[in-house]
Amino acid sequence: MRIANGKLLTMEGQCFEKGYVDFENGVITAFGDMQSAPAASGEIVDAEGGYIMPGMIDAHTHIGICEESVHEEGDDCNEITDPITPQLRALDGIYPNEIAFRRAVDAGVTSAVIGPGSANVIGGQMCFAKLWGDRIDDMIVKAPCAMKMALGENPKRCYGTQNKIPQTRMASAFLMREALIKTQRYMKKLEKDPDGTAYDAKCEALIPVLRRELTAHIHCHRSDDILTAIRIASEFNIRYNIIHTTDGASCAEYIRQTGVIPVVGPVLMTSGKPETAHHTYGTAGALEKAGIEVALTTDHPVAPLDLLPVSAALCVRDGLSMEGALRGVTINAARVGCVDDRVGSIKVGKDADIAVFTGHPFDFMSKTRAVFVSGKRVK
Repeated sequence: MRIANGKLLTMEGQCFEKGYVDFENGVITAFGDMQSAPAASGEIVDAEGGYIMPGMIDAHTHIGICEESVHEEGDDCNEITDPITPQLRALDGIYPNEIAFRRAVDAGVTSAVIGPGSANVIGGQMCFAKLWGDRIDDMIVKAPCAMKMALGENPKRCYGTQNKIPQTRMASAFLMREALIKTQRYMKKLEKDPDGTAYDAKCEALIPVLRRELTAHIHCHRSDDILTAIRIASEFNIRYNIIHTTDGASCAEYIRQTGVIPVVGPVLMTSGKPETAHHTYGTAGALEKAGIEVALTTDHPVAPLDLLPVSAALCVRDGLSMEGALRGVTINAARVGCVDDRVGSIKVGKDADIAVFTGHPFDFMSKTRAVFVSGKRVK
């Protein structure tokens, strides 16, 4: 299969004004300039002068685990009975036939990080999945790909009204530390007596976090919560990422020093609660100017996942570079999900997740001419 005659954005530092991509058995086999392309041996899709790029990726969603078309029956996003639930897996709550998957793919968004919500201080295991398929097991690229954690007002709101801990930011930080310390002690017991140590599902789930095998994705909008996330991650030497980063411009230098790729968004939202009061379309651009690479999110269903390109366009309008925005919905998002060896760019050996647009991907009037997921044409 070949896609030909389009402006090729590889997200690997190369751009071809008139390029092509070849793929076979779901994997990219060649790409480059049309003038140097070998003879095609199979079907050809003509981009007709449009854009060819990697399928877009949303770095943080709740698609399929929080269904937009139903209410309580389809809301499996938050287990609000215990603020510490690292043993839960988003994989077990995703309904892949939810209509949002089809709309996302039609818009050129081919994969996403999917996880529990932010009601709990530790909410559970996130996964990275393709957005096309009828069985989630077949759509998974990496599970788990991250551990969901949360600071700020959501845990306070969800448990404070039940007269349970946490009712304050202090308590949320304490619970996060306590769970990690318990896991450290559990790991020491296992080393001494693996057969005699009572099984603890919560600690077992957190062991990969403490071993730096699994990244913590920490929900934090406000600058004080961002700095608490940085503080706790430093204390335990864990790999982590900052999710939402709404007030990130006010603590950009501290974020820059961490070396993380913060996830910014949802861009399309109102300042509907205290911790998002400083929301602006300019946050991603301000972070980039401070020397920070970013990834972008719709936080679906807060904003529809198919509006990820529109979200990126608004960030560009208010200061983010075009290249930075393109990276934010492709290779940087793949890095956040720890799957950049599989997706996020046009590179030989990577999955053939490719979107073909009639015009620039961030132009509101552009449409997808063709979309491929794992080499299969799905539009």
